Formats: sequence, structure tokens, C-alpha cells
Amino acid sequence: MKTVVTTLNAKYIHTCLALRCLKAYAEPDFPIEMVEYTIKDPTMNIVSDLYARKPDVIGFSCYIWNIEETIKVINMLRKVLPQTKIILGGPEVSYDTKEWMEKLSTVDFIIIGEGEETFKHLLEEITTTQKYHMVFGIAYRKEGDILVNASRPKLNLDDLPSPYRFPEDVDGLSKRVTYFETSRGCPYSCQFCLSSIEVGVRYVNIERVKSDLLYLIDNGAKLIKFVDRTFNIKRDYALEIFQFLIENHKQCVFQFEITADIMRPEVLEYLNEHAPPGIFRFEIGVQSTNDATNELVQRRQNFKKLSRTVTMVKEGGKIDQHLDLIAGLPEEDYNSFRRTFNDVFAMRPEELQLGFLKMLRGTGLRIRAKDHNYVYMDHAPYEILENNVLTFDEIIRIKRVEDVLEKYWNDHRMDRTIEYLVTHEFDSPFDFFQLFGDYWDAKGWAKIGHQLEDLFKRLYEFLKQYGTKAELTYIQSLMIVDFFENQKHKPRKTWWTFSLTKREQSHYLSLLADQPAIVSSEFEALQLHEKDLHKHTMIEVIPFDLRQNSSTDRSSLLIAYFSPKEHRSFLFSVPLDQLSTAVS
Repeated sequence: MKTVVTTLNAKYIHTCLALRCLKAYAEPDFPIEMVEYTIKDPTMNIVSDLYARKPDVIGFSCYIWNIEETIKVINMLRKVLPQTKIILGGPEVSYDTKEWMEKLSTVDFIIIGEGEETFKHLLEEITTTQKYHMVFGIAYRKEGDILVNASRPKLNLDDLPSPYRFPEDVDGLSKRVTYFETSRGCPYSCQFCLSSIEVGVRYVNIERVKSDLLYLIDNGAKLIKFVDRTFNIKRDYALEIFQFLIENHKQCVFQFEITADIMRPEVLEYLNEHAPPGIFRFEIGVQSTNDATNELVQRRQNFKKLSRTVTMVKEGGKIDQHLDLIAGLPEEDYNSFRRTFNDVFAMRPEELQLGFLKMLRGTGLRIRAKDHNYVYMDHAPYEILENNVLTFDEIIRIKRVEDVLEKYWNDHRMDRTIEYLVTHEFDSPFDFFQLFGDYWDAKGWAKIGHQLEDLFKRLYEFLKQYGTKAELTYIQSLMIVDFFENQKHKPRKTWWTFSLTKREQSHYLSLLADQPAIVSSEFEALQLHEKDLHKHTMIEVIPFDLRQNSSTDRSSLLIAYFSPKEHRSFLFSVPLDQLSTAVS
């Protein structure tokens, strides 16, 4: 019997851990062929490829991001492979299972919950007695009826074979994301999250975890994302893994979901002292800073301790942090969400992810949706449209915040400028992103693509129309500094008109070549000839001295040197009166 397990990933670089778990458990009794696609692949291409494999059994791993496309595939596949058994599994179909079986007549079986043992048992029954009532944890059809069996007891994770050691995965380790689990379950009961449904946390033996991680690292893995819902809940276990990775990382990057308010200061001090820069990333779900909202979703959170953790990590400078917010939680109206956003942005995380509540099947919030008058999409991802305190108009406006936040903060194209604007020009960070987002949408920019220089032009246009407290030339100069600072090579075009004529530029470049010490010892150490300066340098006049990092009335010459060897920019400034003195 030929068995294929497959899924549609959100992106090519993603991989599906579930498929590998199923394959590892079923083999060698049942040889399993794994194949992955993306939600962007044409349905006909996916069906054609699966058809060519001629499977007797095919299993699909289903999630909110792929269920709609997966349905298209299985409906078409059934027409060309009428005898093939089609099995669905995954979190999207593990709840409301009978409803899914009624909706999808082309599906033979649905596996509910944890799949390894259930999938193998089902394959055994398909090939032998077909006594499907014996298989715990499935839904199936019998004589036109839909039957749902009792659930299967949770597995001992140490009894599961490793899903990380397939030879066919080795070539992709350096090019794709590897997902890794050290535990299943979550100790918390957040009512918007599927993890709240399973009580308790089960762990994989730590020595086996180390062995699997070392195998992945030694075989070239570049990014490993831990899927544990709360990686640091077991303090000693987490610290031992951190220590192991610090000793064996080989420049692989590791991402963890952590609960920040339970992170011990001594653990953070250890990481700040010993972790190599850039190998760890923390994802921290803040969701809301409204205590009443958190209580309604049964979320325990000490924001003061969370802030302490985020601040300590940021000050350490070793670990990037990604903080999550959810708009649309119970009793969090527009003004309350504004406060939440500003509370979190005040910590200046490297990335602030603004998401919208999804009413996931099986969660407490979905079950009690009427309590807060939730209206949400009928199809995945079941995102909310409104509730009793948040209108659809307000949700649309917050989505505009999300759009410009992603482009102007999370991508870090102009940190210096945004920091100035949210601190000095607008009432709060949220107000800046909201007003700019509204302007962005009104101009129709959300419907078109953008080059880097377009982002600068559009922010400048918005500020010109909105009006600024400081001279716009000062803010424009901050933007110019940001523009140069984020270039690896000398840009071919800019977004502003240079204030210096070509003759003035040549004059200054000649002076800098003759007297580099005027600028700084660091600039002098570059040992640049006039030819180098003409070829790899851009200069502009700005109304402040970059070295002082503050507004002054002392105009300076901004010097941006783009190193062809290091593929990065070096920025310097020198007051114009100093240059005049040097000439005289």
C-alpha cells in the first residue's frame, strides 16, 4: 500500500513537523512518502503531482492558513483518484469534526488530536480487517452514517521516534525553517488559544533533545523554531537547553516562545553574559495590557515583570525580541487597545506584531462568542469583524496601523526618524501610526508596490501635509541619515533633491581627501583617496552634527561612505564652520 502524507505550507521555507512525526512513527511497518507544497501553488499543479504518485492512502495536515486551499485539492483529487483513501488531520479539523465530515463528503477519515499512534493504527485497519470502530481518535463513515470514536490517551513523548533525521531533509536544513518541539501542552488557559484545551505539559527527555539538536546543527540547520507554547515554564530544563545551544550553536539561530513575566533575572543575566549576539530570538505574547480583558480570557500576566524581562533582554543587546498584540479581545475597545499598543511600544521591541483575534474552533472564546456579540468570518482564519465594544470601522482603522507599523517599524528602515516622530511630533506612537495609516489608505498606496525610496517619499509627503512642530528640513535630514545608514551599496537614486551642486560636492570631496583628520580619526583610518570618495561616497548638508545625536543650529556635512568590501555604510559628519576653517 502506497501512503503519502502532505500539506500546504504558508511559504516554501516552512516545513511541517506533523508530517515528519507521522512518518517516523509509521515506519518501517508502513513506508511513508512525504511531499510539501505551498498555498500559493496552483491547485492543478498540486493535484497533478499527487496523482502522478498514485497513492492508495493520502493524508493532509490541516491548519487555518491552508484549509481553504486544501479543500480545493481534495475535491479535485477525489474525481481523479476515486479509490484513494483520503485522511485529514491537524488542529483545524480536530474540532467540530462531525461538521467537517458532513461538509467534506470526499473525505474518508479525520484524525482527531495527536496523530502518530492513531494514524498508524488506522493504516493497519485499512490494510487488514477494516474495523474502524477499534481506532481511537478518528471520525469515519459507515453505511452513510458519520461515526466519531472516543479520543486516544496522550502519548509518552519519549516513546516517539525522532522526526528530525530523515536523509531527504538534510539538503534543505540550510535553506528552510526547522520546527522543533521539546514539549506538548501549555500550563495556561488563554481562551483564544487551542493550547489551552490540553491540560498539563509533557516533555521529551532532555538528552534526546540535545542529541536531535546536535544532529540538526551538525547537518547545517540555520534556523530552528521551537514550537513549545511556553518554552521557559520549566526553568531548569530551559536553562540547560540555552546553555547547550550556546556551546554548540555553530551560528544557527534559535527562536522560542517564552512567557516573559516568569523569566528569572538570573537566567537573563546568564544569557546577557554568555549568549553570542543574534543566535537567540524570543517571541513574547503580550496580547493586551488591560487587566479586565486578561481576566476575561483567563490569562495571567504580570505586566511589570514582563516589562522587566523585555528591558533586561533589550539592554543586554544579544537577543532579538518579537512582541505580539491581539486586537479584538473581550471588552478591549479602541481606546483601550490604543493604551495597550502604547504600553508595549514604550519598550521599543525589535518587532511588534499586531494581530487580530481569530475565533479558532474548539476555543473557549468561540464557544462563548455570543457573550460579547462577536461577529467573525465563516471561513478560516475566522478573524473577528466586530464585537460589542469594537466596530468594524475601528477594526479597519487598526488594520491601517498594522500596515504602516510593519513597513516603518518592524522592517527598521528609519528607526532614527520614527523614534523622533513618536517622541516629539505626535501625542503617542499609536497616534502616529494611525494618522499615517489613514493617510496611506486615503492615497491608495495600500494597493500598489513600493521601492525603498517610495517609503521615504510617502512619509515626507504625509509630514508635509500634516504639519510638524520642528522644521521639516530637520526631520528630512533624519530621514536622509536613515536612508544612508540602511544601504549596503551606494544608492543609484535618492528620494530628495541634493542641496549641494556638483561643483560644491567635488570641492568638499577634494578637501576630505586632503585633510581626512578634520572629520575624525576613524574617517582618516579608512585611507580614502579622492577617486574612492567620488566613487563610493555621498554627501549632504544637514542642520545638526551627527556626533551629538541631537538638534543644533550647527549645520554639518553628512558623509556616507559605502564600503565595496564590507557591503555596509559608514556615516560621519563634520560642522561646516570646521571645514571653512580648514580651507582658510
